Amino acid sequence: MSLLIVSLDNTVLNVALPSMQHELGASISGMQWTIDAYTLVLASLLMLAGSTADRLGRRRVFTAGLVVFSLGSLLCSLAPDLEWLVAFRMVQAVGGSMLNPVAMSIITNTFTDPRERARAIGVWGGVVGISMAAGPVIGGLLVQSVGWRSIFWINVPIGALALFLTLRYVPESRAPRPRRVDPVGQLLVVALLGSLTYAIIEAPEAGWTSAEILAFTVVALVSLATLIGYERRRREPLIDLRFFHSAPFAGATVIAVCAFAALSGFLFVNTLYLQNIRGLSALNAGLYMLPMAGMTLVCAPLSGRLVASRGARLPLLLAGCAMATSGALFAAFNTASATGLLFTGYVLFGIGFGLVNAPITNTAVSGMPRTQAGVAAAVASTSRQVGGSLGVAVIGAVLAGGAHAGATRPEFLAAAHPAWWIITGCGGAIFLLGALTTGRWAAATARRTAALFTDEAPQDHHRAHTGS
Repeated sequence: MSLLIVSLDNTVLNVALPSMQHELGASISGMQWTIDAYTLVLASLLMLAGSTADRLGRRRVFTAGLVVFSLGSLLCSLAPDLEWLVAFRMVQAVGGSMLNPVAMSIITNTFTDPRERARAIGVWGGVVGISMAAGPVIGGLLVQSVGWRSIFWINVPIGALALFLTLRYVPESRAPRPRRVDPVGQLLVVALLGSLTYAIIEAPEAGWTSAEILAFTVVALVSLATLIGYERRRREPLIDLRFFHSAPFAGATVIAVCAFAALSGFLFVNTLYLQNIRGLSALNAGLYMLPMAGMTLVCAPLSGRLVASRGARLPLLLAGCAMATSGALFAAFNTASATGLLFTGYVLFGIGFGLVNAPITNTAVSGMPRTQAGVAAAVASTSRQVGGSLGVAVIGAVLAGGAHAGATRPEFLAAAHPAWWIITGCGGAIFLLGALTTGRWAAATARRTAALFTDEAPQDHHRAHTGS
């Protein structure tokens, strides 16, 4: 249920964007902030939420997350203007950060038998496919019949029911040795992601060489350099940079960013095009995107089986190929104008995105010692959110030049042209990284990285006994 409301929230919101834009009198950058304020806060707090749950109790943090997310959703539905909506989306994200990583910890600690655990994670992950398929249609129905504010109401009863079931059935659990909190690293991550996204979203209006944009770019670069230097010296860092010595882990991180940047950009462009340019209703726009959602729903479990039987290489190569072909169709053949080609592009993208998700987590944790698997999976989850933020920021910035509120079809298609090539590039990067980070050389780097962590375990044990 927690995964349903978080996943549904993103897919439902995209269909509602044009209605929100008209009622609130928002620009394209305003619409970008309704999505990115949420994903940025979520990406920044995922690691902190996971370690806090390990320390204070997973059930306690999870229930707090359900309350905050549901309250944030209710506040979003009451927002009087765009600024308040963005602020309430950030409240939602604080709650959302306490849900998915903590839910995964609860599942792995409740189902101790490997086979039962695999089935539970399969059911849990399958909900993403359901929300992808149902989100555009549910969002379209609600926006058309009640208005865009109603898309936030559905989170409240589901959140309340999930809260009741959690208190009734979920046992409390804590980590035997929780990780230390890293407040400096946490602040540096927030500064890096926030300043970088602000610079990209606001640059088309303020100017790429304006003092404001240059200042935020400098803040992003200084935050990155400081974060790397600081985390290298910490005993228990927020992000252990040694993970990136593993080619599969580093590859999975970049693949997650590329895949979710492509998805968020794809949804952002298509929603505005179908409703503002083609003049479709919110419901019809949702139905138009069903081929993409349907293929994601079909291919996600298929990808899990492929990873289990053949490894991550084949699904990653197929995913990259399908997403790149979809982007190229839109870019090279003006696919958006022809309905047949439009649906072909949607089907290809749905196949690609459905195949890419399962191997990301699998590749991130492959070869890692079991004690580090949770942190590796959390970094992969954070990378997905960072990708989502960057996709909306970059592709929205590209669109902002020619896709203003009253843009004609030729103006919009011309503005969207570079956006499709960016999506094509993301697909190509997934294909190349899938090929590079799943072979023998990559597996050897993962083994060497695992040895870095197993070598220090006896030292930690010795320190504990000597008191040093």
